[in-house]
Amino acid sequence: MTSSIPAVDTRFAEGSALQAVLLDMDGTLVDTEDIWWDAEVSIFAELGHALAEEYREVVVGGPMARSASFLIEATGADIALAELSGLLNSRFTELLDGTVPMLPGARRLLTELAAHEVPTALVSASHRRVMDRLLRSIGPENFALTVAGDEIGRTKPHPDPYLFAAAGLAADPARCVVIEDTATGVRAAEAAGCRVVAVPSVVPIEPAAGRTVVGSLEEVDLPFLRSLVTALH
Repeated sequence: MTSSIPAVDTRFAEGSALQAVLLDMDGTLVDTEDIWWDAEVSIFAELGHALAEEYREVVVGGPMARSASFLIEATGADIALAELSGLLNSRFTELLDGTVPMLPGARRLLTELAAHEVPTALVSASHRRVMDRLLRSIGPENFALTVAGDEIGRTKPHPDPYLFAAAGLAADPARCVVIEDTATGVRAAEAAGCRVVAVPSVVPIEPAAGRTVVGSLEEVDLPFLRSLVTALH
């Protein structure tokens, strides 16, 4: 995969509505945000630093480079960014114990999208090695495309990952719905011009124009997703 954004195919009819669903991974489909925080806390404890709870709101949903850089600066830890990133990815995968739990409604939604042949992409700020590990639980067959954070020049909160995913599915970003759990991911999706369903995990997210906030994926189904795009046209 390259970081260039392929041209959008024009095969969709001008008046078509929902063309693709683009989903975040950590905290949206799988219950891993606590595991990431445990990995960060344990690594920094070994480095001689305690992480303040308020740091969690800063790093949640962020790309590894941004989160790790913040934690180094906040704690003054004597470690290089590349080394810390490697340690965090390794510790996270060590802490995964067998099958990672899917969040409520996630499995049912993926099954519904697949049954109706809705083009679907998994778009994460996590690195490919982590994504591939989690896909064992999520099911790679549920996605026509997967985009990892270390495969894109600029990851979330930049729009690039979602623009890349939409183009890879030959979809108009304005006719895609993104499902996210963090403000970082929501900013990326909105900057890409997508409709957004926010399912907050750690930090609250307020409703806004083009953004719908729900309590869990149990509130989300295909008719609901279609209605969000149809309302625009």
